[in-house]
Amino acid sequence: MVDEITFPRQITTTRPLSLMGHGITDIEIHFLQIKFTAIGVYLEPEVAAHLQKWKGKAGTPREKVLRVVVIKEIKGSQYGVQLESAVRDRLAADDKYEQEEEEALEKVVEFFQSKYFKKNSVITYTFPASSNTVEIAFSTEGKDDSKITVENANVAEMIKKWYLGGTRGVSATTIACLANNLAAELSK
Repeated sequence: MVDEITFPRQITTTRPLSLMGHGITDIEIHFLQIKFTAIGVYLEPEVAAHLQKWKGKAGTPREKVLRVVVIKEIKGSQYGVQLESAVRDRLAADDKYEQEEEEALEKVVEFFQSKYFKKNSVITYTFPASSNTVEIAFSTEGKDDSKITVENANVAEMIKKWYLGGTRGVSATTIACLANNLAAELSK
């Protein structure tokens, strides 16, 4: 449980994925800490064995799923602008922000524009092992509303880094939890 949001221990996409980390996004407004979303990070259960094999070497991609659950209601346009700003800034810092990335980001912002994120709405980011894309799904009140696939590899990578980007990630609690759980798995 993350702030009264329950994350299943396992979800199935193309294969079963285990909950490996969780946390929240929040912001301080007038000395009050406002929690916006709860985040669950799902990875293949055998990720620890996979990581041990590749210790010190370049690895192969593995499927990842981020499940973001809304705690505090927010307009989709507000969320989209936050995502756009963070991803654009990261791309620009890496000198990877070109017209193709701008167009891909505009589609993501457009996707969120008309949505209203009610409490318990779910945004799912799926990063398949087989491609450098991200599928973004939005559902509210238990209904799958819509999906979009971001085909631009640079934008997909920076969305992933927005959530899991170490010291620059949007949720330090999620990154810390994921690191601790992976460390525990690797020490088995």
